[in-house]
Amino acid sequence: MDPGDHITALACRGVAKAFPGDVLALDGLDLDVPRGAFFGLLGPNGAGKTTLIRSIVGLTRPDGGHIEVFGRRTDGATAAESRRLIGYAPQDAGLDRFVTVRRVLELHGRYFGMTRGDAAARTDELLEVFDLADKATVLPNRLSGGMKRRLVLARALVHRPPLVILDEPTAGVDIELRLDLWQYIRRLHADGTTILLTTHYLEEAEALCERVAFIRAGRIAAQGEPPELISRFGAERLEDVYLRLVGR
Repeated sequence: MDPGDHITALACRGVAKAFPGDVLALDGLDLDVPRGAFFGLLGPNGAGKTTLIRSIVGLTRPDGGHIEVFGRRTDGATAAESRRLIGYAPQDAGLDRFVTVRRVLELHGRYFGMTRGDAAARTDELLEVFDLADKATVLPNRLSGGMKRRLVLARALVHRPPLVILDEPTAGVDIELRLDLWQYIRRLHADGTTILLTTHYLEEAEALCERVAFIRAGRIAAQGEPPELISRFGAERLEDVYLRLVGR
């Protein structure tokens, strides 16, 4: 599961996807996320963000183009290998409500090939990191919304993936939890993990991301470092750039 020395964590080339009713979700999209980057993907609902992420993690099969994760294509012979290099924290928690918080994490580790002992040790570590140790024997449906968010993020990290995809990780949470999650995510990035973040909060993207890309109608409209984009478009803040490029 070693990503080796590949300098690009994620490469999308001409990725296309259409749905019934002539709905074109991705229109030959190209995107590169450098290894070790904190990268933001910004755009309105319906722009193609969710379809792109589902294509990256193997939940949707593109109609055209291809995707590589640290040089491994997400289709064909290397599909399983590429999937093991990704940790995915979806906006919809999708937690098994019939097993405990601890078991959710242990099972996830086992699914990705960890030994029983390694999965258990990693679970103990993450329960402490995310302040969930006192909820280890609780069923997920008994957790508060904020604790479920922490559990979803912890679950994504169990198998120590070098690329983590966070889909709206702070949507709907209060400001205190949002700042806590920012702290966890910053620590993760400081440890060398590549992060791809989708968010509707422009201030979140400015605070966290080294580089952002704006997606519109299934294609990348512009990308770059936030200060550079603000300068390029003669804007005062990233929100102004967003409204100019993809706002409705």
